[in-house]
Amino acid sequence: MEYVHPLESRIAPPERFTYPFAYEPHPLCQLAAKAVQAYIAGHEEIREDADKGKMFGVLVVEMPTGRLGFLAAYSGLLAGRNDWAYFVPPVYDAQQPDGYFKTQEREISRISRDSRESRCSRDSGDASSKQLSQELQTWLFHQYRLLNGRGEVKDLVDVWQEYYNRPKLLRKYPLPPGGTGDCCAPKLLQYAYKQGLKPLCMAEFWWGETTKTELRHHLNYYPACRGKCKPVLTWMLQGLDVDPDPALLSFERQELPVVYEDEWLLVVNKPSGLLSTPGRVEEYSVETIMQQRYPGSMIAHRLDMGTSGLLIVAKTLEVYRNLQEQFVKHQVKKKYLAVLEPLDALDNLESLENLDILDKRGTISLPLRPDPMNRPRQLVDPEHGKRAVTDYEFLSDSLVALWPQTGRTHQLRIHCAHPDGLGRPIVGDELYGTCEKGQRLMLHAAEIWFRHPVTSINMHLSVTPDFMT
Repeated sequence: MEYVHPLESRIAPPERFTYPFAYEPHPLCQLAAKAVQAYIAGHEEIREDADKGKMFGVLVVEMPTGRLGFLAAYSGLLAGRNDWAYFVPPVYDAQQPDGYFKTQEREISRISRDSRESRCSRDSGDASSKQLSQELQTWLFHQYRLLNGRGEVKDLVDVWQEYYNRPKLLRKYPLPPGGTGDCCAPKLLQYAYKQGLKPLCMAEFWWGETTKTELRHHLNYYPACRGKCKPVLTWMLQGLDVDPDPALLSFERQELPVVYEDEWLLVVNKPSGLLSTPGRVEEYSVETIMQQRYPGSMIAHRLDMGTSGLLIVAKTLEVYRNLQEQFVKHQVKKKYLAVLEPLDALDNLESLENLDILDKRGTISLPLRPDPMNRPRQLVDPEHGKRAVTDYEFLSDSLVALWPQTGRTHQLRIHCAHPDGLGRPIVGDELYGTCEKGQRLMLHAAEIWFRHPVTSINMHLSVTPDFMT
C-alpha cells in the first residue's frame, strides 16, 4: 500500500466518520494535514504549483493490521499531473497520452481546427466537434466506477442521475459538470475502499494564494464542495457510520429579548445561532417565535443565523408593507459592529493592494453573486455580480463599524474578508475565514434607523453586542 503513510498518535479515533460538508477537523486529521503540508513545502515543483492555490485532502484510515495511517490527495491536476507518488491516484486516469480520451480529444481539436480554416464547412464542423466533445465527456463520466462503504459500484452518470432523480431536477442537471469525481474526497475514499482500508475521518485544506472570487485562505480547512461532491459523496458514504448533518439537528431554544414594542411593531435583539425565518429542516426561528406571540406577524428583514442584533417585526400586513417600501427605497439605515481577525494572523498582507490598512474609514464596492457549485457561499464577480456597497470605520485595531448601502447575502462578511475589501475576515466566520469550535460569528446589527410606519416618528434603536459586554 504505497500511498498509505503511517500516523503515530495516542489520540483516539472518532466514533463516526466526518460529515464532509460541515465539520471541525479531528486532531488526527490535523496531524495528517501537517505532514502533507511539510511534504508540499519540501518539494519544489509541487510547492510552486500549489502556491497558485490548490485544495488538498487527508483521510485517516485503519489498516488491516489495526494500525493507523493516512492518505493524501489534491483536487484536479497538480503541476499538470495526476500521478504524484505521495498522493492517491485518480478514480480514473484520463491523462494517458495514448489513451482513448486523449486520442479522441486530439481528434476533436483537429476537426475544430480544420473547420476554422475552411469557411464553407465552419458551421457544420463546429457542430460536429461540439457533439463529439459532449459524447466524449459522457463516455468519460461512465469510466468513473465509484465504490461505497458497502462495496457496491456505480458509475458517475448513474450516481448523478440517482441523486437528481426528480424529472424537473434531472432536466436541469442531466450530467455532472466537468471535473466531477476529481476532487479530494472521492479520490481518497475510492482508494481506501479498493485497498480494504477503514475510513475514520477526513479533512480538506487550502494551500497557496487567497482566491479573490472564492476567498480561500492558506492552510484553512474547508468542507467538500456541494455542487460536484454532494451527489458523489451521498453515494460513496453509504455503508459508513457518518456524523449527522448539523443542519438537520434541532437548534438550542434561545431567549429573544425585545428592545422596543408598541401596538404596530416590535424590535428584537436576535441572538447568534438563531434563524431569522424557518430553514429547510429547522422550524424554530424569530419568525415562528413571533407568530406564536402575535399571529399574523412578519419579520421585515433578515439576519444571517450567525449574526446577532436588531430585527424589526411587523404586527400587521400594512406595517410590513410600509417597512418593505422603506427598505426598497434605502430609507432604512443599519450599523453593524464586527471584530476582525488580527493582522498578525493573516497570510495575505502583501495582497492588500487596494486598501491602506491604516485608513480609519472608507467605502468598499465589490459586486456579489451566488456560487452555484458551493452554496451558500457567494462569489465576487465584477462582470455578473450585483452591486454591493459598504461604508466602514475602524473604531480600534480590530473593531470595525459597517454601514451597508445594499443588502446582498453575506455582503459584510465578504467585504471584510476579501483582499480588495478590508482583507481581514470576521472572527468566527466559518465560510470566509476561520472558526474555532463553539465560536460565534462576531458580527452584530447594533443600530437601526427607520420611519415609524404609523406615527411617522424617526426611530433610532441600538443594542450592545454580547462580545463587547
